[in-house]
Amino acid sequence: MSDQVPSRREFVESTAKAALAAAFVVPKFPMIVPRHVLGGPGYVAPSDQFNFAVVGFGGMGSGNAETLVAGGANLVAVCDADLGFSASQVSGREKNRDGTPRPEGVMLRAAFDKAAKYADFREMLEKEKGIDGVVIATPDHNHAIIAKTAMQLGKHVYVQKPLTSTVHEARALAKLAADNPKLVTQMGNQGHSSDNARLINEWVQAGLIGKVHAVDIWTNRPIWPQGVPRPLAPQPPVFGATHGWGMGNINGMTAQAMGAMIFPPPKELRWDLYLGGVTEELPYHPIYHPFNWRGWLPFGVGAIGDMGAHLIDHPYWALGLSQPVSVEATSTPWGTTPIVPPPTSGPRAKPVSYPQSMVVHYEFAARGKQPPVKMTWYDGGLQPPRPDALPDDVVMEREGGVIFHGEKGILLHETYGDKPRLYPAHLMEKAAKVPKTMTRIVDKHEFNWVHACQGQGAATSPFSYAAALTETMLLGIVALRTGQGKKILYDAANMRITNVPEANAYLTREYRAGWEV
Repeated sequence: MSDQVPSRREFVESTAKAALAAAFVVPKFPMIVPRHVLGGPGYVAPSDQFNFAVVGFGGMGSGNAETLVAGGANLVAVCDADLGFSASQVSGREKNRDGTPRPEGVMLRAAFDKAAKYADFREMLEKEKGIDGVVIATPDHNHAIIAKTAMQLGKHVYVQKPLTSTVHEARALAKLAADNPKLVTQMGNQGHSSDNARLINEWVQAGLIGKVHAVDIWTNRPIWPQGVPRPLAPQPPVFGATHGWGMGNINGMTAQAMGAMIFPPPKELRWDLYLGGVTEELPYHPIYHPFNWRGWLPFGVGAIGDMGAHLIDHPYWALGLSQPVSVEATSTPWGTTPIVPPPTSGPRAKPVSYPQSMVVHYEFAARGKQPPVKMTWYDGGLQPPRPDALPDDVVMEREGGVIFHGEKGILLHETYGDKPRLYPAHLMEKAAKVPKTMTRIVDKHEFNWVHACQGQGAATSPFSYAAALTETMLLGIVALRTGQGKKILYDAANMRITNVPEANAYLTREYRAGWEV
């Protein structure tokens, strides 16, 4: 019999499953719960209870909440511009595919039902004084304003990736966190807490592949609409059988076809709050919500915003990178919408959805004895060339991955830092002898944040790191918006693009009054 004491998380999860099982059995006798269960390992005194709220519950927010509730945290309030969709997400988590109850989902349902409900995060923060921390998982465009407001009220924050939608916002949140060191911050790039992330750092820093001069990164995202036009109100047909069938007119027909389909907003959707800081008066359309928002300029920052925090993260960390000195991007066509009224000169359409695929070339300066690094990002299913050192039978996972190119070999891993491997294969023998110099995180990423909030250790992806990573990611979008074939030179110390002055406008954005960052 083992005398090992279970961790708090293990105890809570196991007792929750036991309690759920008991709920489906009618006992013959009243159940007497021993005091050691109530006050022993896993018992959370009211004074130690972590009270949290979630803003943006319909997507990742419900998953984060499920993890926290299963671990013993107390869900005080739920805020979402579409509470109906939030409720449907909870329902979807209550059962396994075979119809059997999911213990964690059942616990989430109970917590969701008793939590206070709000559509406006400002009202929630004003009324719910007992909140210790706020999980923010809205579309990207509202991350910064909600995090800023919560932090100014003294709340710890966990913000889903990407941390922000602009470079300016990343700088603003980094400064706010630095000015309030007692507040614990975390970005939701869960791979940063993994054992493999630390293994990658240890292998690189041990010099197993030598000095790294290049990194290739790829992802199969987007898996949502991009490169498509915005829905438009139908117009009289002007297309004949022998003319008018160029790409521009086909895009116009597609936009009108989407606009012709009338979709009333969901009953519980507060579209004004969903728009948040967006300055345009966009009508609701299901091509934006739910889920598809990430590919649209007003709401998201595309595939690099979605997956860069999981893929750029590991080389950025292991190589000790800061901001690039130059960035250049190229892509397939943007999704556009006509400019009305049409200008007399210049473009007659503006971009509204990100390209289906893009490639971004970053150049980083030397760091001490480490050489300059060229990092290339591929999305939309594009992949870099196979390295010579990679055996023919090794598959470059289509979903995504990273290759570090060093003097002595390569390091390959998949998304989130999964399955790190070294080639030539003999390097793995040396890797087995590399000591573990980095502390492993025993809890899930969300509970690493909670424990840090309670004074137990430190958050693994605080804004001091996450904001810099996010800035690098978003500079890829800045370069893309600057234009094909234009390399931007970046002065990070002054947050300024030095060679294309007009590109500096893409470091920030306009806000609706009351939603500024």
